[in-house]
Amino acid sequence: MRLLLFFGVGILVAGCSVEKKATKAFMRGEYQNAINLFNKSKPKEPAKANYFVGESYRLSNRIKESEAYYAKAGGAGVDKDSIQFYYAQALKANSKYNESRKQLEELIKRTSNEKLKDRAQVEYNGLASLEKLREKGSYYKVKNLELLNTPASEYAPVYLNNELYFTSSRGNGRIYEAEGKPFTSIFKAATRGANVDVTTVQALPAGINDDLRNVGCPTFTPDGRTMVFAMGNTRKKKGGADVDLYLSRFRNGEWSEPQRLNINTQFKDEYDAVARNNSWDSSPAFAPDGRTLYFASNRPGGYGGTDIYSAQMDSRGRFSRVRNLGPEINTAGNELFPYVSEDGKLYFASDGHPGFGGIDLFVVKRASGKTTIENLGEPMNSPADDFGIFLFRPDRGFFTSNREGGKGDDDIYTFVNEDPNLKVVNYFLAGVTYTPLTDSTLQILPNVRVSLLDTQGDAMQDFVTGNDGKFLFRVYENEDYNLIGETDGYLVKRQGYTTKGKSVDPATLKDLVTNITLDTIMILDKIEINKIFRLENIYFDFDKYDIRTDAARELDKLVQLLIDNPEIKIEMGSHTDSVGTLVYNYELSKNRAESTVKYLISKGIAPDRLVAKGYGEEVPIARNTNRDGTDNPEGRARNRRTEFKILEVGVMPKPLSDDEFDEDKYFRKGGELKKGN
Repeated sequence: MRLLLFFGVGILVAGCSVEKKATKAFMRGEYQNAINLFNKSKPKEPAKANYFVGESYRLSNRIKESEAYYAKAGGAGVDKDSIQFYYAQALKANSKYNESRKQLEELIKRTSNEKLKDRAQVEYNGLASLEKLREKGSYYKVKNLELLNTPASEYAPVYLNNELYFTSSRGNGRIYEAEGKPFTSIFKAATRGANVDVTTVQALPAGINDDLRNVGCPTFTPDGRTMVFAMGNTRKKKGGADVDLYLSRFRNGEWSEPQRLNINTQFKDEYDAVARNNSWDSSPAFAPDGRTLYFASNRPGGYGGTDIYSAQMDSRGRFSRVRNLGPEINTAGNELFPYVSEDGKLYFASDGHPGFGGIDLFVVKRASGKTTIENLGEPMNSPADDFGIFLFRPDRGFFTSNREGGKGDDDIYTFVNEDPNLKVVNYFLAGVTYTPLTDSTLQILPNVRVSLLDTQGDAMQDFVTGNDGKFLFRVYENEDYNLIGETDGYLVKRQGYTTKGKSVDPATLKDLVTNITLDTIMILDKIEINKIFRLENIYFDFDKYDIRTDAARELDKLVQLLIDNPEIKIEMGSHTDSVGTLVYNYELSKNRAESTVKYLISKGIAPDRLVAKGYGEEVPIARNTNRDGTDNPEGRARNRRTEFKILEVGVMPKPLSDDEFDEDKYFRKGGELKKGN
């Protein structure tokens, strides 16, 4: 796994008695070279030499081999607590669960490092849950893809248009000194499902692959014409010191020159620029919508080692709205290799959630607005590293493992899920954006940015409508959402939508996959001076002007509209029917209008955006009496109304385009993701 992250949290202090060449090799990240030199030397401080060798194995993703060295590691300037934690991890990777648990228990009692103590407690709890994981039944069957695998490393499989793309260190004579193994490249082979034609294996062209850099982990948009992949950087001007994401487009029968993605280099300030430019961004994966990109990164502001992030791609291939997926998914350990299947489930690999050792495969399950993280269990997971899953059908796919019994280093495996009750139900919300015309008919409104928000107000998906006004979102059963539509010259529209009561019982379905599309419309009103909007259900008790509870609920919607449209100034107008004198009705309507304005101000709306006006009975919209002079209660009810009118439209700053959007508008403080200015 050349494109996995190499990093450490221990204090790296080389004693003067350790051979200088070995120490320098370690500090340069040439871990295999350091291992060879330390093992050949006879250092004056063997305990410290063991520490460096153990670290070299761990930092090059070979923690199983580090066990014997951590067991004898130590020396001045070396963090003993970190040694014990990594020793416990090495024991776990070698299936020595009881010994690992003992080391963690001692560390939890002894250490004063609260961060390390918390992580050790998580590891300890995870070991305690292993028996339950093993007792859980499994319908998975796995098989080594022996014809494709070699003694080299093969990993990160991706299936596209009857071709299998994968990353491998085969065929490259150049050595990556961090591991003492060849650099990796991207390969592809023709395949029908899991039946790979190994005679067709070929490397992608030199414009993508590079003999002097690790290249791998490709992902594609559904049309296969855009590829994002990871590539190690040189220390030249155009690259950072670590791994970044690159984009290439398939045009005229060939892949274009890769361009480094903007999300690798966005930063808040000069200090963060240095940290961000030296951070690691890898294992990308496009969601089925072809616009949402998931990836792993150790950029500043995360929860631990590597975290999983998402970003949105525009039509020009630029990314914005980079978002950390949060502490439910990300831990103090490492989360990486995200993958979103056709049914919307997020899969990923982690060593921070309870597992069998190394990194395990997990799936995020969503139900009624809540998410749960589930270990895929054995045989998908093992004490070794299991990662890089891809489903080419809902019940079968590929993944990667370096478990015992393989052909070499990392191997690609196939799997089948034989669960007889497996049924996939995909829910989609399809809509059309309209605007009303003067004759009350609706006209399609194009170029509307529609956002789908969850109940916490977090944006889940965005969509910009075309000339047909259509938008489409993936939704989930038994959940509430908000839709927000916005385009220049129109009021921002916010409306709710629920899937509660609209789901189907999978047991009643015959097909493996069922797609259900729900429908809605969104109507946006043009911003026009003196345009009047009637507020429904704003009622007052007879002869009073206090804001009732039911009226407050409706006024809260107006509060939200004013928040969403900060450029408008409005008049709140109140009207009465003709019962009572002109003067009395005027005073009553004036008091009611002022009450509504006071309510809006109490909810945070600036007073200078509001004007109260009472109209009394002077502007009826229906007859208060019939033509024969009898009472017309229906007409009077229509006349007793509250309206708002747009008085002014201020000039607001132009909204940022996707190209200009700064991901660090969202930054982390005190462990929470908060909006910036």
